[in-house]
Amino acid sequence: MTGKFTRKLGRSQIEVSALGMGCWAIGGPFYYGGKPDGWGNINDEESVKAIRTALDLGINFFDTADAYGVGHSEEVLGKALAGKRNEAVISTKFAHFGNSETKTLNGTNISPFYIEKACDASLKRLKTDYIDVYLLHEWNIGVADVEIVCSVLEKLVEKGKIRTYGWSTDLVDGAVLFARRKNCSVIQHCLNVFEDAPEMLKFCSENNLASINRSPLAMGFLSGKFDKNSVLPQDDVRGAGHEWVPYFKDGRPSDEFMKMLDSVKEILTSKGRTPAQGALAWIWGKSEITIPIPGFKTVKQVEENAKAMEFGSLTKNETDEIELILKRK
Repeated sequence: MTGKFTRKLGRSQIEVSALGMGCWAIGGPFYYGGKPDGWGNINDEESVKAIRTALDLGINFFDTADAYGVGHSEEVLGKALAGKRNEAVISTKFAHFGNSETKTLNGTNISPFYIEKACDASLKRLKTDYIDVYLLHEWNIGVADVEIVCSVLEKLVEKGKIRTYGWSTDLVDGAVLFARRKNCSVIQHCLNVFEDAPEMLKFCSENNLASINRSPLAMGFLSGKFDKNSVLPQDDVRGAGHEWVPYFKDGRPSDEFMKMLDSVKEILTSKGRTPAQGALAWIWGKSEITIPIPGFKTVKQVEENAKAMEFGSLTKNETDEIELILKRK
């Protein structure tokens, strides 16, 4: 029904739906830096149904990481895609390690031995013999480390364990280093109505890299379901007090972002869209290389996000108007 709205994953030429599904939330509870880093309790059966619903609605791109639930997200995705692996394109990430029993992330490792070990572990959890897209999941590495990491990733391509790779980073300077390598095809970075990324989009476009967009709904803020009285629990990453979560402070929606959303909501909801569908449409309107990956916990959320593909992109006039309202142009 919605499967004809597609994108190419940069140089790899792998074709995917223009909308992906982010699998952070379905990893369930886990801890990072001593604080909850998941999205509260989840129902694995509902997660499996949601993934299969996404496939039925023309979504074939799924983004996960070994960090999400300390492996649990990958396990759920592997279960959901059993017998359907050839219908899906899987992206997963490496660098964090932890204890799957205590659901705690304990640090990072990007040594050559560890990268291949992590890849093999992800392959096992995903119940597959290859990963389509393998992403570095750590920002703080030096120039020399980039060369080492990329060399390992190139060897994993040669071995057939991965098809292509990239980096999950908002740093254009970092993306430049990865883009020099033959089989780098994607950069995953933050992009949403609140946080534009013109330099990264320009770089990806000029270097034939797909732009995979995390936080396309600003951690759910752009769904429009929150108001000034909303309070998220402490077992939710948005309510856990992480300094790097900009949209919520101790579980409460930011007044600044609430005002921003109110100012552009009329445009986002044009033609009968929901706020979430409009936020995805804004991303598609920014560039033909963008692939937003909103998170989900339920079938209903997947259905709403999938319907955004039927509406398609915002027009240039609509995206320009939003830029003017938000004083970015």
